[in-house]
Amino acid sequence: MDVVSDFEGAIGNTPLIRLSRLSEMTGCEILGKAEFLNPGGSVKDRAALWMIREHEKSGALQPGGIVVEGTAGNTGIGIAHVCNARGYSCIIYMPDNQSPEKVDILRTLRAEVRQVPTVPYKDPLNYQKQAGRFAESLPNAVWANQFDNVANRLAHYESTGPEIWSQTDGAVDAFVASVGTGGTLAGVSRYLKEQRESVEIVLADPLGSALYAWVKTGEASMSKGPSITEGIGNSRVTDNLADTVIDDAVQISDQEMVTMVYEELYLEGWFFGSSTGINLCAAVATAKRLGPGHTIVTVLADSGSKYQSRLFNPEFLAGKGLSSEVTQRPLKTGSRRSTKAFAASR
Repeated sequence: MDVVSDFEGAIGNTPLIRLSRLSEMTGCEILGKAEFLNPGGSVKDRAALWMIREHEKSGALQPGGIVVEGTAGNTGIGIAHVCNARGYSCIIYMPDNQSPEKVDILRTLRAEVRQVPTVPYKDPLNYQKQAGRFAESLPNAVWANQFDNVANRLAHYESTGPEIWSQTDGAVDAFVASVGTGGTLAGVSRYLKEQRESVEIVLADPLGSALYAWVKTGEASMSKGPSITEGIGNSRVTDNLADTVIDDAVQISDQEMVTMVYEELYLEGWFFGSSTGINLCAAVATAKRLGPGHTIVTVLADSGSKYQSRLFNPEFLAGKGLSSEVTQRPLKTGSRRSTKAFAASR
C-alpha cells in the first residue's frame, strides 16, 4: 500500500500537469508542477516544513515552542499547518494589503495574526523585521525568516528539483518561476543545473519589483508598479536568491496575468492564483523564444480560492483598470494530447 503516515509525508511529490491550451498554442510541452495539491494548499508547505525541521535540528526550537514569521500569507499557512502537526504555536505578521481570505485561513488554523501597515523593507516597521524582533523577545521561539533562511531553498533542492527531473525523465529544457523569497527558483536551479547545465532558469516578475532588472542588468532597481499580485516580486536580492544561476527574466503586466488566469479558468477549468498566472505567462513567453519542441516546467503555486475578494472580484479589477474579459475559444475536442500520449512521445 502506498500510504503516507502524517502531514509531513503528504508534502511534495506533486504531479506535473500538461497545460493543454498553452502547449498547443506554442508547440512546446508546458508542464505545471501542481503545488496547490500540497496539504496546506501551496508551494510554501515545502519551505515551512524544511525551515521548522532545521530549527529543530539546531536545537533552537524545543517542544511546545513558538514559530514567528512575517509573510504575505501562504508561508504562514504552511507554517500554521506544520506547527499544528508538530505541537508548536505560531504568530504571523502580515502586511495589511493582503487578501482577507488568507487572514481568515490563518486564524482558522489557530495562528495569532498581527496585521501591520505595509511599508518598504528598509523601514524598521516592515512586517518581516517586526516578526524577527518579536521572536527574539520570546522564550523558546524562533523566527522562520523565509527570505534569508536558506533552509527554504534547500527544500526545493532536495525535493522539488529532483521530482521535476524524475517526472520529465531529464527532458526539461527550461524552468520558469516567479520569486518572492527566491527559495523555489534558487533550489530548483541548483539541482537542475547540476544534472544538466544547459537547462534554462527563467525568473518571472510582476511590475513593481526589482528582480527583472537585477537579472537583466545586475542592478536591483524597481520597475513601475504596484502590482495586484501577492507574495511575489521583491525590492532586494534575498540570501535564498543570492548566487543563483538565472539565465533570463520575463516581466509580466497585471493585465497579462489576469487574462491568463481567467482564460485558464473558463477555457480549461483551472482555478489558479495570481502568481501562477505570472508563471504561466512567462512560460509561454519562454516557449515562444525557444521555439516549438521544447519542454518548459513552471509552478502552479496555489489555487484561486484565496483571491476571490480581489483577483476574482470584477469591481476590484475595474477599480485597478483591469478587465477579466476572455475572448479566446476552447480547443476543439480531440486536439489535446493525453498524458499517456505525451509520455509515449518522450
